Parts: sequence; structure tokens; C-alpha cells
Amino acid sequence: MRNQIFWCLACFFILSSCDSVKVDPKLKEFTNAKTDYQIIPKVAALEILKGRFSVNSKTKVSGAQDLENEGTLLAELLSAASGESISYAPNGNGNITLKIDPSLSSEEAYTLSVQFDQIEITGKTPKALFYGIQTLRQLLPPETVAGGKVADLTIPAAMIEDSPRFGYRGMHLDVCRNFFSIDFVKRYIDLMAMHKLNTFHWHLTEDQGWRIEIKKYPKLTEVGGWRNGTIIGHHPGTANDNKKHGGFYTQDQIKEVIAHAAKQHITIIPEIELPGHSSAAIAAYPSLSCFPKEFSVVFNDMMSEDSQKAQAAGQPKIVQETWGVFNDVYCAGKEETFTFVEEVLGEVMALFPSEYIHIGGDECPKENWKRCPHCNKRKKAEGIKDEHELQSYFINRVEKFVNSKGKKIIGWDEILEGGLAPNATVMSWRGTEGGVAASRADHDVIMSPTSHSYFNFYQSKDTDKEPLAIGGFIPVKKVYEYEIIPKELEADKQKYVLGAQGNLWTEYITTEDDAEYMLLPRMTALSEVLWSPKATNDWSDFKARLTNFKVRYDVLGLSYGAHVFEEGE
Repeated sequence: MRNQIFWCLACFFILSSCDSVKVDPKLKEFTNAKTDYQIIPKVAALEILKGRFSVNSKTKVSGAQDLENEGTLLAELLSAASGESISYAPNGNGNITLKIDPSLSSEEAYTLSVQFDQIEITGKTPKALFYGIQTLRQLLPPETVAGGKVADLTIPAAMIEDSPRFGYRGMHLDVCRNFFSIDFVKRYIDLMAMHKLNTFHWHLTEDQGWRIEIKKYPKLTEVGGWRNGTIIGHHPGTANDNKKHGGFYTQDQIKEVIAHAAKQHITIIPEIELPGHSSAAIAAYPSLSCFPKEFSVVFNDMMSEDSQKAQAAGQPKIVQETWGVFNDVYCAGKEETFTFVEEVLGEVMALFPSEYIHIGGDECPKENWKRCPHCNKRKKAEGIKDEHELQSYFINRVEKFVNSKGKKIIGWDEILEGGLAPNATVMSWRGTEGGVAASRADHDVIMSPTSHSYFNFYQSKDTDKEPLAIGGFIPVKKVYEYEIIPKELEADKQKYVLGAQGNLWTEYITTEDDAEYMLLPRMTALSEVLWSPKATNDWSDFKARLTNFKVRYDVLGLSYGAHVFEEGE
């Protein structure tokens, strides 16, 4: 049911024909209340006006030919909301118009003017118009968010000027520890669009599963896409469930998701993890390891029965069944490794239009590299003094290849170790120190610290009543109070902080309901931190608007943490 009702969130616009429309005098003079404008994220400037715009059979949306995506989606959504047949007329005369104005301050800046007899959304780009449409959508009754019909639908008059504080406003989803359907991934993107987030970081490869079809290497999904069991409970676990788990996305499905996101002006950045977190790939192609014949190890002997049988039959490598960090990583000394990485990234870059490719770079143990003859030979040949510099060599070499294809890399802050690749963007997760260091070195930075951005942490201290989580405690208020620019960062270096993102790692998130529960309402809080001016940050005001926004969660049938709405929270 929820899959069916879950939106055309993408955009929506409404149109009323300029023909002589008789307006009820009461609508023209109607006095609106502040509570009619419960918008999240909060807009930069709002002027409450008298009057309400009526959506009726005369309503039409018009705009330029190249705005058909925005106009059509809006018209469809307003048709559903009002029960009227509303259309988009390119270059026509509507009483709702979409306009492009190149003189506006930024790529995502827009203005929204709602008067009793007309609506005008002006943006610097189609993307900006999309955000104006999302704001207009929140001026409609909550029941319309899932296609509910409202008789005598009206929109309160207002003059809004708005633009985002940060250009990078992201959310991450790990589909490797636990696999999620294409429908859920689309819903996740829809939620992002409703919150004016613009970047989806799709974590596609890990120790516990390889989730993207690579035609040159079919075993990555045939073997690496499936594990024979999963630990039960917190790491290292109490037992193994001995249940086969996995799945992957075909390249056609990947294209389908990319197209779905593009309609909502969301860029997808794929993550192909290297050189660590590579057990699934090594299970498929053991020669990528420093020691192909050495057996994979599951902590505390928690390996599944089927994997034990496979190893007894002479298959040393398995897709990992527990969480954590593993010594079996890509061999930095073999040319075969770099051939593999380049061919995989070549297929990935051909699929994703994003200028960025995330290459991971985090949590790569160096023990195997220290004793590997291939890696030691590489160190000697390249004049590399230690394994940290060897990782830097690995990342630099990958970056050169990615740059040669017109793309850029993003890596977790460990890519700073041993020397930062020349054009790399750093995603700072181990606190803010990595982000500060990269900014001071004139590198772009995305802030994503565990202290505020890890939505796989608990939302409540009463963990016995919560879904199993990795640990930690990040309530909604803490997310909302996060200041993305580190206070110690010099003013002339702050421009390198592109923005931030929330992360949803899924070691302990096994269902779609649990994923939504961990996501909301923390993502809603993050969206305001990223979009709205710092000066407007006000927890009490946000909480009041969030209470109204919660009704939209309910209409959409979403699962969410209710702690912030309970007395005393």
C-alpha cells in the first residue's frame, strides 16, 4: 500500500487559467495565520500576505518548454490534491507560472509569490524551481502529500525568498550489510526530495556484499552478492543465523534509479570501497588478495555451516558474515589489482553521471601489506617508506585514473594518511579533525561526523525499547544543534566546506520500517541545518513546525522515532 501511495514527491505545480476567473471576495481578503506556514526546512525570508489562491477547474500551470518536467509533475500532484484535471501548458497563459531568472543569487535560489489570483515561482535554474515547488507543496494540507483529495483547495498567500546555506546536502544509504529493494531506494530518494536534499551517497560494495552488476566481472554478484549467514545480536554475536542473504542491482536497475533521482534534481554518488572492506570482491576473485590461499576468518568462530563446508572443500575465501574490519584487503603490490579496480570503476563511471565517485579509503588494516612480498616489492620500487604511504600510493593511482575520465574522487578522512591525493574531496567522519586538516590544505570537504550524522545510532537512551542499533546516542535535538563549520576553522578556509550528510549504516537495520525509523525525524532536522540560514536556527520553533510535519509522516505511513514529540523530550 505504501509503495503505491508514496508519491510523486518530485515536484508539483499548479495552474489556473488566466481567463476571467471569478474570485470569492472572502478569499481575497482572507487573513492567514502563522500556523499556515509550517515549512521545513525554514525559508530564508517569508512575508505573510492576505488572501488565498483557489485551486479549481480553471487552474493551469505554464512555463517554458524546457520546464516540462517541473510543470507536469506539479500539475499531476495538484490534480490529485484537488480532484480537478490540471495540466501544464508550455509557453501558455496560466495563473500559475514557472520562470527562470539568471540574475538570482545562486543556482538553487528561488522566489515564490502566492496571491489570491496568481502564483509565480521564479528560479535561477529548473532545480531551484523544483525547491520552490516543494515549498508550495508544504502550504497545502498534509493529506495531499500522499495523493489525498481536498475539496475547495486553497493556498495561503505569501512572498518567499529562499536559497540554501550549503551546496552539498546529502544522505547516505548502506545496502551492503543488508540489502534493500529498488522500490525502497526510490522511496528513500523521494524522502530526500521532500526535504530539499540534493545528493544521495549510495554505498554499493562492502565486506558483506557486492551490490552492483559489473559485466566484466560477473562473479562479483554471483558470488560476492551473497553471504551464507549473519551473526545474531551485537558484534561479535551470539550465534550465526545460517540464512543466505544478499541481492544486487542490475545495471538497468541502476539506470532506473538514476533517472528517478534526476527528475527530482538529486545527484547519486556511488561508493566502490577500496582498498579495505573488500572481502566480498576477494571471495569472488581471491587473487585480488595478498594471500589468496589463506582462509577468511569470522570473529569468535561464528562462521555459518555452509561457509565452513565450503572451506573444508577447499574454498578459502567467503563473503563476510560479521561486522568490523578485516585484514584481507586488496593487494597493493599486484598490477592485477589495479587492472580490476580500473575496469570496475570504468563501468561504474559509465553508469553514473555524477562528477564524483566515492572510493572509500577508510579502515584499511595494513597487516597483510606488511608481510606481502608483492607489496614490499612495490614499496621498494616506488621508494615508499611505510604502509600508510602505500595506501596513499593506492589512492593517488586510483585518482589519476578517475580524473582521466573527467571525474573526481571522494574518500573518507583516512585518505589523508600518508599524503592526500591532489584533487580529492574528503568526507570527515572521525570527528571534524579530518575536515579541518583538508580545508587548511585547500581541499573540498563534506562533514559527516559520528557525533551528529550517524543515524544508525540510537535515538533514545531507553535502548531496550528501540530496534537493535550499533550503539551511541544521537537524538533529534543534537542533530539540529550541529554547526557544520568547525569553530576552529579559519574564515578564509570555510569556503572549502561544501556541506554535510547523514549516514545510515545497516549492520543492524534489517527491514525497511527500521530504516525509516532510524532515519526520521533526524533527517528532517539535518535538512534544516543544511538549508536554512544559521541565524534562524531555533530549536523551539523547529520543534513546533516538526509536530506539524509529523502529520505528513503519518499520512505517508512512515515509521519514525516519536521521542521528540513526547512530553519532556
